[in-house]
Amino acid sequence: MDVRIHRGSNEIGGSCIEIAAAGKRILIDAGLPLSGIVDTTSPPLPQLDFYSLQAIVISHPHLDHYGLLPWLPSRPIVMGAAARRILLAASPFMRQTLPTLTGQDLVDRCPITIGPFTITPYLVDHSAYDAYALLIDAEGKRLFYSGDFRLHGRKSALMERFLSQPPVAIDTLLMEGTTLRRSPCDSGPQTEDELEAEFCASFRETSGLALIQASAQNVDRMVTLYRACKKANRTLLIDLYTAIILEATGNPRLPQSHWPHVALCVPLRQRIQIKRNAWFRQLDRHARHRLFLKRDVAVHPEKFALLYRDLWRHDLEQACCLAGASFSYSQWPGYMQRDDFAPTRAWLEAHGIPTRLIHTSGHADAAGLRRFAQAISPRRLVPIHTVHPEDYNDFGIPVTIQPDGTWWQV
Repeated sequence: MDVRIHRGSNEIGGSCIEIAAAGKRILIDAGLPLSGIVDTTSPPLPQLDFYSLQAIVISHPHLDHYGLLPWLPSRPIVMGAAARRILLAASPFMRQTLPTLTGQDLVDRCPITIGPFTITPYLVDHSAYDAYALLIDAEGKRLFYSGDFRLHGRKSALMERFLSQPPVAIDTLLMEGTTLRRSPCDSGPQTEDELEAEFCASFRETSGLALIQASAQNVDRMVTLYRACKKANRTLLIDLYTAIILEATGNPRLPQSHWPHVALCVPLRQRIQIKRNAWFRQLDRHARHRLFLKRDVAVHPEKFALLYRDLWRHDLEQACCLAGASFSYSQWPGYMQRDDFAPTRAWLEAHGIPTRLIHTSGHADAAGLRRFAQAISPRRLVPIHTVHPEDYNDFGIPVTIQPDGTWWQV
């Protein structure tokens, strides 16, 4: 079994790995670079032999792992069933048009066969819902691809079970290292339960509307916000996009638009989008608990927490419901330093809205990475999805740094 990393050996995001055996190939992830820039004038993976490509396997529904799909030739797309539903549900709201996502489903610890490859998925804890690590067997060799993972989310118990009984006899571990050299916390990363308590305290301290910027596809965070709202006696306001994403998980135990302490609230720009695309059935499906800013929220803003996106600004100003408001940022803090966050910062400052960061990473810290690698105990480790591959040498496992574009044997 031979492997070629097309992108990711010294880069966070844009993961793309080609695996060959017995004259057949599969692609593991097809990620868009974090810059979001793709040269559409030439093939995105010019070295890839598409004629022998059997399938594209997507570890989880984040753009930096599936975002190249619209530019690749049609092949079966193998991924988790819930991840597939989430991408299809999100697609109408996004600028990017997805190809037909037909292919086998990944199911936790259920092997599938693609040509000479046997792939066993392992459900992992990550900020993307329905995320998997992948064990790939072919030609008597075993490659384990970690995908993106963490140990401190709402699936931490699942990860502890995995670490206590990991797959054995792994020849090569291909492991992410997103957080290496980020500022460490002596007590380790915060858990979602700790974030829940922090959000709850923030909601109780806020005399007006609580605004939270978080990704609707970070389902763990949606659970955290719902639980904090329930404890603080607030109603979580979500737009139609968020309602449809939560519905697409197919998990009735997760917050939905019809639950108590959840309500649908649709901004003007989204109402225009609904009318233009005739999404009236989708709207009706989630309108059981529908509220309006001027009629409902502005009267008692202290009773609500709004999942904020920039398209809300005009509506919030027109409804005059920003007095006493607070703003919590619950995504990677590096995004706040980018130019595209500057208008949000200026808007918050103009309205005198205090800002705080309440967030924990979707990726394992260095200690978690070390635990994961040592539990797998591979013959060797190959870094990916990192800008510090040299730091893996501290994990006590032989490390081989494989540059992008070169073939190597498992």
